[in-house]
Amino acid sequence: MKKTAVVFAGQGAQAVGMGKDLVAAHAECKDLFDRASAVLGFDLARLCAEGPIEEITRSDNCQPAIFVTSAACFTALRKLHPGFAASGFAGLSLGEWTALWAGGVLSFEDAVKVLKVRGKAMQEACEERQGGMVSVMGLALPELEKVCAAAGVQMANINSPEQIVLSGDKAKIAEAEKLAQAAGAKKTVVLPVAGAFHSPLMASAGAKLEQVLKEVSIQAPAVPVVSNVTGKPHGTPDEIRALMVRQVTSSVQWVASIEWFRQNGVTDYVECGPGKVLAGLIKRIDKDAAAVSIGDVATLDKAVAGLKG
Repeated sequence: MKKTAVVFAGQGAQAVGMGKDLVAAHAECKDLFDRASAVLGFDLARLCAEGPIEEITRSDNCQPAIFVTSAACFTALRKLHPGFAASGFAGLSLGEWTALWAGGVLSFEDAVKVLKVRGKAMQEACEERQGGMVSVMGLALPELEKVCAAAGVQMANINSPEQIVLSGDKAKIAEAEKLAQAAGAKKTVVLPVAGAFHSPLMASAGAKLEQVLKEVSIQAPAVPVVSNVTGKPHGTPDEIRALMVRQVTSSVQWVASIEWFRQNGVTDYVECGPGKVLAGLIKRIDKDAAAVSIGDVATLDKAVAGLKG
C-alpha cells in the first residue's frame, strides 16, 4: 500500500483570491475562516478574497491567511475522501504550523492565536532591521558555505539540492549575491520578502513566540510531523515548543525532511495551500516521488479523483 505524506505551503505562496471558491463550495471551509476571523478580529475570508496583495503579504496577515487556506484545503480533502490517511505531515516554515495542527498537536484556534503573535512579531522584526533574502540556484553546498562565511549571512532554506535561500542584513545579502554569482551560481533571485526570515535578525520574534507557546496546549503528534529544524519527526510537547521557537531563526531543512519520508517508505505527496512550490521541490529531491497540489476547488476535485483511483 502506498504511503502518502501531506505537506503545507509557506509564506510567499499568498495570492489574492486564495480560499475563495473553497469557502463558497464547502461549509466546513467557510467555518474555518469564520473561526479564524473571530480570533483575529477581522474578516479573513474577505481579505483573502479581495486583497489588496500588499495587505495579504504583511507577515501579521499573511501567516494566518496561508494557514487557514491550507487548513481549508486539507479539511475539504478529508471531507471528499474520508478514507484518506496521511503517513506523515510537514510544512515549509509557516507551513510547519499547519502540519502540527493536522497532526493533532494543537487546536485550530490555538494555531491561529500562535500565528497572530508569530506573524506580528516577525513583521515587527522586519521593521526593526533591514533584512533580505536571495535564492541561489546551481551552486554546491560547500561553495555556498564559503559565500555565507564571507558575506556574513545564513542559509535560510535548503529547498532542494539545486536551490538554497540565503538570509541576512540587506547590504550583506547584496554582497552574498555577488559572491555567489562569482563562484559560478547558475541563477540568483532576490526574493520579494519583508525581511531576513530564518536568520538571527528574527531573534526578537522567537522570544515573543516562546511566551505565547507557554499558554498553548501541545500534544504529541498522532502521526509523524517532521521538524524544519532537524529534518526528523517531532517528539514530546516540550521538545515541540523548543524547536518551533528555534525554527524562527534556524535553517529550514526541507531536503532532509523529504529524505526522511523517502527513507520511511513515502512515495506520494499531497501539497495543501496556495501555489505549487512544494510539489516542484519534492520532485527535485526525490525524482521517483509523485506529488499533487490542492489550492482550490478544481485542483481539489482532480486530486481526490486521483487518490481514490
